Amino acid sequence: MSSSTLPIIPRAEVRPDWLVQYTEAALEPDLPIIDPHHHLADTNWGGYMADDLLADLGSGHCIESTVFIQVDFSYREDGPEALRPVGETERVVQIAKQANTQQSRTHICAGIVGFAELSLGAAVEEVLSAQMQAGEGRFRGIRCHAAAHEKFQYGVMHSPPLHVYLNPQFREGFAKLAQFGLSFDSWAYHTQLGELTDLAKAFPDTPIVIDHIGVPLGVGPYTGQRGAVFAEWKKQLQRIAQLPNVSIKLGGLGMSVFGFPFHKQPRPPTSLELADAWRPYILTCIELFGPSRCMFESNFPVDKGSCSYAVLWNAFKHITSGMSGDEKRALYHDTAQRFYRI
Repeated sequence: MSSSTLPIIPRAEVRPDWLVQYTEAALEPDLPIIDPHHHLADTNWGGYMADDLLADLGSGHCIESTVFIQVDFSYREDGPEALRPVGETERVVQIAKQANTQQSRTHICAGIVGFAELSLGAAVEEVLSAQMQAGEGRFRGIRCHAAAHEKFQYGVMHSPPLHVYLNPQFREGFAKLAQFGLSFDSWAYHTQLGELTDLAKAFPDTPIVIDHIGVPLGVGPYTGQRGAVFAEWKKQLQRIAQLPNVSIKLGGLGMSVFGFPFHKQPRPPTSLELADAWRPYILTCIELFGPSRCMFESNFPVDKGSCSYAVLWNAFKHITSGMSGDEKRALYHDTAQRFYRI
């Protein structure tokens, strides 16, 4: 079955009228946070630009800075195909400059992770050079969307070919990241963690971060299989966590592809409800990788389809309520600061 005929898992849409039904004050409002994973959008998710981001960042938590992650945003509309993703970096830099001039509360887009088609092989060097130049000191890494499954497609971005991380041409391009001092964000499902482990072993000098805890799937053929999926996901993470160049982002669980039903409820979830559902996953990641290789993320506005920004971070803070000050500093701030060189 081709990707064009695969059943599509719809994303959780952002519904402001639904979200305002429930609010919470921020817990631990003085705990410094770097949000290492958010997007911007002209129209997707109802649009999510600087004013929307700043409104969420101002919801009571102490967000010092953020990292923008590629999302097919504002690509160039002409010129060489390979260089079109540089338009995303150019626009994000413009947005960040303007927003950070207007307010000093949060340094938004202090780091930028963009896209380059690594399957270009050695020729991707031109794209990486252009991204670095466009980033004006903010460009930190590359994310290549590899999340694909033979039975379904998740409706966020295009569905890439299967087994991207094993492609020799992709690896030829991946080898160029170290040359530019760039990290790699992996957006892939739990069924692909073995391929990511193989990639990480092949490039031990390239820092890699697993986005969205490695996405233990809860839809399609995995519906109703949460226990079996959790066991397989944990087994794969145990293997990859042994590699010191790999870190992991704690978040993304508000996406519909995880199979949690919160976006389908008549009322938004409380932070305690989210914490109860997410705790086993978050604590497993922290146990396997340690706080120094874990970083909480918002994944907004994607996760905004399931909860508000204030409630999301409250859920994380409930989960870490018994942890030490040093552990919290790593999880909420220092790991992201070090990984993305903020």
